[in-house]
Amino acid sequence: MQRRAFMTGAGAATVALGAGIGTAEAKAEHKWKMVTTWPKNFPGLGTGANKLAELIGEMSGGRIEVKVYGAKELVPAFEVFDAVARGTAEMGHGAAYYWKGKSEAAQFFSTVPFGMTAQEMNGWLYHGGGMELWSELYGQFGLVPAPAGNTGVQMGGWFNKEINSVEDLQGLKMRIPGLGGEVLKRAGGTPVNLPGGELFTSLQSGAIDATEWVGPYNDLAFGLYKAAKYYYYPGWHEPGTTLEAMINKQVFDELPKDLQSIVTNACKVVNQDMLAEYTARNPAALQTLLTEHEVELRRYPDDVLRRLRELSEEVVAEIAEKDAFSQKTYTSYRKFLKQSKEWGAVSDLVYLQARDQG
Repeated sequence: MQRRAFMTGAGAATVALGAGIGTAEAKAEHKWKMVTTWPKNFPGLGTGANKLAELIGEMSGGRIEVKVYGAKELVPAFEVFDAVARGTAEMGHGAAYYWKGKSEAAQFFSTVPFGMTAQEMNGWLYHGGGMELWSELYGQFGLVPAPAGNTGVQMGGWFNKEINSVEDLQGLKMRIPGLGGEVLKRAGGTPVNLPGGELFTSLQSGAIDATEWVGPYNDLAFGLYKAAKYYYYPGWHEPGTTLEAMINKQVFDELPKDLQSIVTNACKVVNQDMLAEYTARNPAALQTLLTEHEVELRRYPDDVLRRLRELSEEVVAEIAEKDAFSQKTYTSYRKFLKQSKEWGAVSDLVYLQARDQG
């Protein structure tokens, strides 16, 4: 009986050991690289990508390991899309407006000048048909997209000269991507598309006259106050910028259903968490810029904003006319925005006005 008990115990131990070996092998089965458009560990944007990688690892029990590469570590910032599409990396983190060269419609899934706020973008994407359109578009390139962060309303940018009228935009060389850049071009300026890591030196050297980046939290981290005098608001060009995760579709489809769910839900968590982080960090950073660095905070004149809004409507409408998919996306976006504006007029807008009176 003792011998039988020993053998039974030994057999159980062997089974347990075998299961342990199998688990260890499963944990090492999915090793991913994530390439990003952001400088390594940059506050908010880069750290958001890091959090996503960590969360996927934790939620999967280590079955998926994700190593993050900042811009230029594995590929340049603006080659992230292609790197993930061709399988050089399994995953990427960036912003869809960087890929307008692939499809003009991609820009709708990041931000539209004078368009939706972060809350409205989330509503459209998750519950208004936006994700279905985004998935259809990126599927053509072998990618699976997901919202993975939002900065909220951004600032208007850093300028080395005052903007007192529309004429002051003539000849202005400004780093501004996406649809906002096309609007500036219509206003007589020269849009320049640069990755974040090149902004400070370009502004300081005079290669550009102005730059937008994100908002006080990130702008303070980059030290942009050292290179420009005037800090303008509001961020008409980026009212609620959705950041993205993109996953190689073949790699994603090969995952079991539980791991697919873990990846997509980790993106949702990071999407919400990043917005909360910017909401918490921007106010304190703005005070630091104003009080410690004596930045001159300026509001765009009403006539400038009015003209930029008119040009924005023209630009976005023309994008919609370029192809059937852009038209379909534009129609969906405009319908949701109209409903949101009607609701906002009797909810957020009136509440904020009432709250801030007196």
